[in-house]
Amino acid sequence: MTTTTPQPLQDLAANGVSIWLDDLSRERISSGNLQELIDTRGVVGVTTNPSIFQAALAEGHAYDEQVEELSRAGRTVDEAVFALTTRDVHDACEVMKPVWERTDGQDGRVSIEVDPRSAHDTAKTVEEAKALAAEVGQPNVFIKIPATVEGLPAISQVLAEGISVNVTLIFSLDRYRAVMNAFLTGLEQAREQGRDLSTIRSVASFFVSRVDSEVDKRLDAIGSDEARSVRGKAGIANARLAYQAYEEVFSTPRWASLEAAGAHPQRPLWASTGVKDEAYPDTMYVTELVAPGTVNTMPEKTLEATADHAEVTGDTVTGAYADAAAVLDTLERLGISYSEVVDQLEREGVDKFEKSWAELLDGVTRELEKASA
Repeated sequence: MTTTTPQPLQDLAANGVSIWLDDLSRERISSGNLQELIDTRGVVGVTTNPSIFQAALAEGHAYDEQVEELSRAGRTVDEAVFALTTRDVHDACEVMKPVWERTDGQDGRVSIEVDPRSAHDTAKTVEEAKALAAEVGQPNVFIKIPATVEGLPAISQVLAEGISVNVTLIFSLDRYRAVMNAFLTGLEQAREQGRDLSTIRSVASFFVSRVDSEVDKRLDAIGSDEARSVRGKAGIANARLAYQAYEEVFSTPRWASLEAAGAHPQRPLWASTGVKDEAYPDTMYVTELVAPGTVNTMPEKTLEATADHAEVTGDTVTGAYADAAAVLDTLERLGISYSEVVDQLEREGVDKFEKSWAELLDGVTRELEKASA
């Protein structure tokens, strides 16, 4: 990390947090901005999702030339979106490769998500994950697979193929445990096939701010002093208990056997870390979730706020499990059902990405039509 990296970001890295950027566009790559963020902000990874690609393709003219080529070649809109997004991720992987090499494959990663319309179809998810990995063709790519019930066996199958996976849209502790089980199963299958486990990496993206957005709405409807006292606490409590589950799973004999064969643990990744309620500190989902062996993927606004004024005080997770459990107990006592909230958030998460994907398809369709006119 260079000396120009602001102290709070250096402190995060020193405490075992990998800083990833939750954004990507062709302009960001070609302008040198991504490299600049690596050099001056300690960014060591990039995540994308359908919403990010939709926003990137809707702005400017960076994609015009490739769209015209695809139009001339008679590509369908689905083929065009596949080509546009995989090129960005391929190029970002190139920029990130020195980080990947320096960290022995732990960081320097760029994530690309399977078509969200496949979120409830195991076979299609596996097929698309393999196609994305092959098209990007970079050793430091992560294929994002949603943690739906149907996504779980797909996670195992894709890992068994030796493909590194970023599991996304995790909201509940039960589902997170199922994700870790799917990860271990995938590695066991890879081992049976004689694969080198040391080359397979994974992160599990546990969403934070969206939990508060939904729970706070319900707390505001209750309106009592007790309800007000736990506003803005559910997301962090949920994530801290996820880390507790991570510590448990990765201290079992089952994991020790895989680790002895060269496997690396599936790191928890804090996603949705941009604060959505202006009443809260804008670095809350960064400073309150500092723990060894984690990733925090930040929108640029959160990254810059962290660089500017975050106060990193060391590990803020492992000593806080009892308080975190007490927050969730309070919510249940107030009549807010944890299972109902997390189930709703998963449904909405998939729906949101499907909607962004539809907008992306519409936008590319218009561009293809314009190019062929």
